[in-house]
Amino acid sequence: MARFSLVLVVALSLAISMFPDTTTAQLKTNFYGKSCPNVEKIVKKVVQEKVKQTFVTIPATLRLFFHDCFVNGCDASVMIQSTPTNKAEKDHPDNLSLAGDGFDVVIKAKKAIDAIPSCKNKVSCADILTLATRDVVVAAGGPSYTVELGRFDGLVSTAASVNGNLPGPNFKVTELNKLFAKNKLTQEDMIALSAAHTLGFAHCGKVFNRIYNFNRTHSVDPTLNKAYAKELQLACPKKVDPRIAINMDPTTPRKFDNIYFKNLQQGKGLFTSDQVLFTDARSRPTVDDWAKNSVAFNNAFITAMTKLGRVGVKTRRNGNIRRDCGAFN
Repeated sequence: MARFSLVLVVALSLAISMFPDTTTAQLKTNFYGKSCPNVEKIVKKVVQEKVKQTFVTIPATLRLFFHDCFVNGCDASVMIQSTPTNKAEKDHPDNLSLAGDGFDVVIKAKKAIDAIPSCKNKVSCADILTLATRDVVVAAGGPSYTVELGRFDGLVSTAASVNGNLPGPNFKVTELNKLFAKNKLTQEDMIALSAAHTLGFAHCGKVFNRIYNFNRTHSVDPTLNKAYAKELQLACPKKVDPRIAINMDPTTPRKFDNIYFKNLQQGKGLFTSDQVLFTDARSRPTVDDWAKNSVAFNNAFITAMTKLGRVGVKTRRNGNIRRDCGAFN
């Protein structure tokens, strides 16, 4: 009996050494050093070409990365197409506004990588999305940073799994902190990642509640800058199509910068979830600090993006390398 137990312990020890339990342990900056050494150059070239075609590629890719990682981890499950038997993540109402250019840049980069015989079927869609996200941040004038690689693609994607896992435009600081903490992210990480709203656009339907019939005593949210509120009302009249797009950053919508925080100081946060970062005493000191110190903000953003990229990483045991980013193998 003792001998059997000893054999079992040895077997388990071998299994654990072959398949380490910590998913982040497999992430390395040179993960594809031997199998596909030029992967970063290939992705960067595809991103640069795509950005030349349309600026929307930048905010679309950044948002796609967030929406992927917050639901079951960074495993490209958000890219899976629905089938007659499975409604996938991308068809959840919270994901319907994800712009196609984000998906397209990953698909194009995957095709370019797989066109090289030694790289074919070696690089995951999850890693391509993570690299492309860094590259679009750089393309918009944001900081460059080293990307950890070694993610495998997820084997599951359901619309139901999105419920309650993405921050909403009306969230307050407590709700934001709680959701980010689920992903081992701090309040500082949350504020840094919220600043991704320095790029891109939103839809009028997401801000109607702040500029019309806010509550019984105020028709407009009193935390909104009055001149900015009038600009929003002009851009989003009451009966306009709620899908009409408006810039999230009214000052520098095409540049990754710390103007986002200066806007919050002036009451120009588009969503409630943006403006509360300034109105809440817990987060205001960070907003004030990063409004005057872009280097500190950039460093915090890099830290937060690296931590986000470690969320829910799949291994060979619960993932694979997809041949087509939009379908399971």
